[in-house]
Amino acid sequence: GSGSGSGSANDGHGKKKGDTDNSKMTASTAGMNDMVLSSLQIGATTSPEANAALQCPTTEEELQSLLNKSNASSEDAILRTILRRHRPLSDAVLDSVCDVCPSPRAASSDVRKDVLSLIERSVPAGEEKGGEEEVEREAKKEYERIRSAVEQCTSSHPASDVPTVGHCCKFISTDRSHVNDPELFAHLDAMAQLGQSVEDLAAGEDSPSHPSIILGVVRVLCGTLTSHNAYYCFGPKYDGSLVESVPKKEVRLYLLMGSSYIRVNQIPAGHICAVFGLEELQLKSVTLSSSKYGMPLNAFHQGIRPLVKVNVEAVSATDTSALERGLARLSLADAAVEVTATSKGERILACLGEIHLEHSILDLKNVYIGKDMNLRVSKPIVDFGESTTWFDTELEDFEQFCQQKSQPLRQTLMPPYCYEDGIGQARNGRSRTIISGRGAAMHVRVVPLSPAVHKALISKTVIDGSEDGLQEMAKALNLKTESAEKTMERMMGLISTIDSKGNAIMESPEVSNGTCVRVIMATKKNKEVYIPPTLQKGSKEDNVDCKEDEKIETMEIDALAKEVYEDIKKNICGEKSDGSNDDEEYIRRHQYALKVWKTDLRGSVNGGFQSGCAFGPICEEPIRGILVVLEGIEIALHERRKKSGTDDDFFLTRPASGGMVAAALKTGIRSALLSRPARLMEGHLRLTLHSSLTGLGPLYAILSKRRGKVLSDTMVEGTDLISIVATIPQSESFGLTPELMKKSSGDVTAPELVFSHWEMLEEDPFWIPTSLEEREDYGEILLSGDNSTGVLNNALKYIRMLRDRKGLLSDSHKIVVAAEKQ
Repeated sequence: GSGSGSGSANDGHGKKKGDTDNSKMTASTAGMNDMVLSSLQIGATTSPEANAALQCPTTEEELQSLLNKSNASSEDAILRTILRRHRPLSDAVLDSVCDVCPSPRAASSDVRKDVLSLIERSVPAGEEKGGEEEVEREAKKEYERIRSAVEQCTSSHPASDVPTVGHCCKFISTDRSHVNDPELFAHLDAMAQLGQSVEDLAAGEDSPSHPSIILGVVRVLCGTLTSHNAYYCFGPKYDGSLVESVPKKEVRLYLLMGSSYIRVNQIPAGHICAVFGLEELQLKSVTLSSSKYGMPLNAFHQGIRPLVKVNVEAVSATDTSALERGLARLSLADAAVEVTATSKGERILACLGEIHLEHSILDLKNVYIGKDMNLRVSKPIVDFGESTTWFDTELEDFEQFCQQKSQPLRQTLMPPYCYEDGIGQARNGRSRTIISGRGAAMHVRVVPLSPAVHKALISKTVIDGSEDGLQEMAKALNLKTESAEKTMERMMGLISTIDSKGNAIMESPEVSNGTCVRVIMATKKNKEVYIPPTLQKGSKEDNVDCKEDEKIETMEIDALAKEVYEDIKKNICGEKSDGSNDDEEYIRRHQYALKVWKTDLRGSVNGGFQSGCAFGPICEEPIRGILVVLEGIEIALHERRKKSGTDDDFFLTRPASGGMVAAALKTGIRSALLSRPARLMEGHLRLTLHSSLTGLGPLYAILSKRRGKVLSDTMVEGTDLISIVATIPQSESFGLTPELMKKSSGDVTAPELVFSHWEMLEEDPFWIPTSLEEREDYGEILLSGDNSTGVLNNALKYIRMLRDRKGLLSDSHKIVVAAEKQ
């Protein structure tokens, strides 16, 4: 029909404007008979018994009669008349579904195996041994029978043995008056009077039962659920390894009838019901099964991320247990709420937005706690990340930057950051960390890793936008590659771990081929790696665990250890050193040291990398967007008196465990990152709203004040509204809706906020005015604390806020500001 209308439009537009008689379309107009009339016959669904006026026209006369009755002259009016009468939208959609989509029976069998499928049963390595092999074979057979029944939605019959499986997708809270089950309430009231109710059993209190109960919404996948029967309950992370520890709960079934819940005895497959008795599991979703060899249903990713987090605590310490039970009930009843407990004793409540948070706090007080309680709710908690950026001269000349002796950055000299372990041996993003016992040392470097390069490393191929970042990485690491593809290939061969926060760890080419893995042979005076004089004196920067009587008493340093230390520094900077030796004994020592590194020490590098990136040195937030490079390894060896010509002739002077290597690498990553320019990573939200023309002024002013960026603004067709898409930092999003409504007088709709991405805050938190022009613009530094930088610094403000919330020492907490004043 649409094709014929467009064909008629060409004929109609070919007429002259003044010729009205000829411009009127008729059944004989070119295209009406051979295109429109023939198209109407295809897929006609009008019943033959219908009224003649509703019958689809089949001849030119019937089509002309239809045109005369409609009195339509333009092609648009004619097309609308024909489509509304003989091709309504509802019939067209139904016809398309019947023609294109498979039958319900076929669709059910094709879709259920993908949408409603169970997790594959996994068996740990070494599990099937001895008599357990027969048990596991039986478990697999039972699992296949359950999975087949779920895919076919098999219903149980009196003579059949069909397993029963149901999936609880969410929990809901309802008032007792809506549930028709006096027997259940009599039982709960009796337990409450004895002080043994479900909620009060843990606390041992004699309090009245809650006016509401929590029910699980369950879909029966196969078999028949029966009240008072006990079923095995599988959580979403169950993997099938602990069969005997699966909990078993007795359930009561209810039929959902509007707002009422009617007690029933059985629910067959394919139906949805409410279940009581699963609350104690405290799981977001539960899979019920009559067999202990069942598995949970594949979880669905909702794609919703909580944006607002607060710390909730009771004013009275005696109400803490009741608050925890209330938070657990709230987390069950609201699938969008996340409740977590931190190691510091915080109870974090995460919600989708500010309005959702307000409703959740009200429900927590009035519904889920069950008694009057005063709560203390903190300000919204914002997640940040710690990162770094390039030095000004870092990408110009690798060897020159490596050898330059610049002044240390300001944060390495000011408290409390100057107290960081290992900061005395860190400079320009490089740090030398000594493993506990002083038997080995590692040279660690930290450089920025852009998001585009991180995505390219994960995909193992060069992607659009990553070419420039790969070329920068080749210059910074001195890889000497000619193209981005060669750089990617070289880095993939050196990288050992890539995490989901934009970080990675790799060995330098010199460590990979053994050039920078050096040996220090122990002597009578010294059995350790080279220790700089500052560490020998036991300064605050010492990151080595040693006692006072173990420190070197004199300033005499083993010349060989220092020579190895200087030689490995030259290798790192790209200089040719004289450390290589063709002596057979030297080669044997070097090969043994390389073997010790690859077999005994390198396995713990990933653990140290993960612990080092978990908390940064600035404000103990996760580290994002860095590349850790292992540039050199020093190992102290001792040689036995009796030589056998094998690897047994050497051994480590100080045995190093995996925990020692991980702890040393963590110290090296933190100190190296602190010696680079500090930056914060902040989360950005995607903002979508509609505004009238008069509301654009206040809208842009508010977004600019909150550091927002407008991505697009387009007119909504048929209205005078403009659709705005923008991004705004999460830390600046609180209170945005009330301010928009107030400043725009209602001309702007409430914004929809979803998490978008992480972005670096391009402000140096430790910058101070130094030049004459900067001091004239920003003023002299006369005070400490908030005015220590002379300008309004958002990054420094966020760092102090985070350190204050976590109870860490902050540079703004100085009592004495100007000691010379009285």
